[in-house]
Amino acid sequence: MALEKAVDILKYADEQKRCVIGFDAFNLESIKWIIDTAEEEQIPVIMMIYPADKKIMPFSTFAAVTGDLASKVRVPVGLMLDHGPDFATTMEAVKGGFSSMMIDTSHLDFEENVRQTAEVVKACHALGIDVEGELGHVGIAANEDDYKNADNFTRVDKAVEFIERTGVDILAVSIGTAHGSYVSAPKLDLERLEQINAATDIPLVLHGGTGVPEDQLKAAFARGINKLNYATGYKLKMYEVAKQIIDAGEIRPRMGDLVLAMERPMHEFLRGIMRLAWLHEDER
Repeated sequence: MALEKAVDILKYADEQKRCVIGFDAFNLESIKWIIDTAEEEQIPVIMMIYPADKKIMPFSTFAAVTGDLASKVRVPVGLMLDHGPDFATTMEAVKGGFSSMMIDTSHLDFEENVRQTAEVVKACHALGIDVEGELGHVGIAANEDDYKNADNFTRVDKAVEFIERTGVDILAVSIGTAHGSYVSAPKLDLERLEQINAATDIPLVLHGGTGVPEDQLKAAFARGINKLNYATGYKLKMYEVAKQIIDAGEIRPRMGDLVLAMERPMHEFLRGIMRLAWLHEDER
């Protein structure tokens, strides 16, 4: 199947009251494990790359590999740049072949966030590319204040204004999560999420999924979150699995053997996360 726009995948998820995982990957194996698992489960998925990881795999290569693997499966696969920091980086990804985009200038004041996001939306929409923007501060999980201080959370009225003024197709919100590994358990502001969902009509995204208790994630999915970004947990799991296999000493000391040995446990890990987000309680 050809790559699909992220917004189309997420609109379908919203209609079904389900959530799709947006995974950050960075090389052939990390992309292939995700798409293979998605095909096995017939659960849509969105492939993403964080800008810094273009040092490992250039945007154009990431797009080519993802597009090639997606063409071999039946399940919908999206391709999105994660946290594009500025216009130039997003246009680099557009040139590289990305079909969906995220621009994240949420660390700036509201007016500047609107201005820069709208600039990317205008350029991308002219090319038929959908755009995710972010409003509210989704900070660093090592800093407790970033995800426990409600001043950082998305305001309902500002979310409505932001969507109207920028034209974004998808909105990432801040309701009590952060990026990385949490120093204490997060507590999502589910009432705020309900209010944002009721006041807006585009798919909503939750960043900082690693480490959020499952019951809170399920509650967020039921209240309008259609995409959960998952990066830290995936990369940590790869390292953990590789270390366990190496320490066991049961394979030849060859990278190819290590990659092949990692495939099954990584599929099991990915399967659990995909099912958590996509399946309803009576389907699990």
